[in-house]
Amino acid sequence: MAFESLSEKLSQVFKKLTSKGKLTEKYVTDSMREVRMALLEADVSFKVAKEFTNKITERAIGSKILESLTPSQMVIKLVNEELAFLMGDDKSSRIILGSKPPSIIMMCGLQGSGKTTHSAKLAKLFKKQGHRPLLVACDIYRPAAIKQLQVLGNSIKVNVFEFGEISPVEIAKKSVSYSKDYGNDIIILDTAGRLHIDKNLMDELENIKEAVKPNEILLVLDSMTGQDAVKVAENFNSKLDITGIILTKLDGDARGGAALSVKSVTGKSVKFVGTGEKLDDLETFHPDRMASRILGMGDILTLIEEAESKFDKKQAEKLAEKLEKNNFDLNDLRNQIIQMKKMGSIKSIISKLPGVNDYLKNVDLDDKILDRTCAIILSMTEKEKKRPEIITPSRKKRIALGSGMKVEDVNKLLRQFEQMHKVMKQFGSKKFSKFRFTGF
Repeated sequence: MAFESLSEKLSQVFKKLTSKGKLTEKYVTDSMREVRMALLEADVSFKVAKEFTNKITERAIGSKILESLTPSQMVIKLVNEELAFLMGDDKSSRIILGSKPPSIIMMCGLQGSGKTTHSAKLAKLFKKQGHRPLLVACDIYRPAAIKQLQVLGNSIKVNVFEFGEISPVEIAKKSVSYSKDYGNDIIILDTAGRLHIDKNLMDELENIKEAVKPNEILLVLDSMTGQDAVKVAENFNSKLDITGIILTKLDGDARGGAALSVKSVTGKSVKFVGTGEKLDDLETFHPDRMASRILGMGDILTLIEEAESKFDKKQAEKLAEKLEKNNFDLNDLRNQIIQMKKMGSIKSIISKLPGVNDYLKNVDLDDKILDRTCAIILSMTEKEKKRPEIITPSRKKRIALGSGMKVEDVNKLLRQFEQMHKVMKQFGSKKFSKFRFTGF
């Protein structure tokens, strides 16, 4: 999980702070030294970490916070504000589209950073928003790069423009004419990368930029490379004047140093983060929400937005009706599991809830438990799914055998389902009518 180690260390510092009834200047200074160490261990550059903690110390001591009724909470509030500021702001983290179509987004980065996959992720995101994106294959060097983009484009039903292996500059120019003829309002240029930055790569990218004047130049960075990613961002920015950054593999980076350093070092904000391998696993980056998540305060807004975008509204309304009538069965339970899985791993969902970080540390949240539950339900007859009370010991054996599970697992599921039913009965149909599902 992103920032896991940093969140844990900051939580320990804040526990010490809140245990003190009154804070002294020395205690704040010592605490900020611990925060600085936590940032350095998270692979944040020394300069950024030092400036960050110095700023908080200065604000805490200089604004009479130490004399307030809740000094520790005020210091935590300052850390939250400065973390958000360190990563940018919501305005600088937004994509800027042109007033006249097509808007052009040029993707750049080193080979292996995930440019092609994230070009498709971005196209899918824009398509959901009602745009007509066009993917453009400007990488003529990497074997099968064009084919990969075509496969991804086909999977999300977005057209891919390719013109063989002619000059990438010409391909980019021709794609603009094509988009005007075919009504595409956003062009996403998937450019070539190299294993390292070289003159030929930069010259080509500069030529594409000069030829089509992109509205956005997004640098795709692998967050797991830490400070190396920040150095890459510096180099690309000095040559191309990038407009923003897409950080990939943030779900697998427990440190998160790149996300915390890149804005301060380059002056350019992270605009999107890749949080998984699926084409839906792309989040708009909100610095304030990410700061809240790092400090264990959760991220309810993102959780709600994900639910609204990934839950099937018709199914949700149908479920609400069943809940009102107390007709919720095992088929409905399986459907809800399928819907929930669209939102990501159990741990990523729960981590967005406030105040759960401490409880998650030693808990094994195995996503396979959802698959096992679905396997048990699928091994039942339709009659058993609708009326689980008819499931006898011999039926349980058959279900366990069919799902590859044990009879104890079947018993556990049935007990949990029975408890759910009892809770629903306590709510009653009138109470459920107040909580109508509207896309959540």
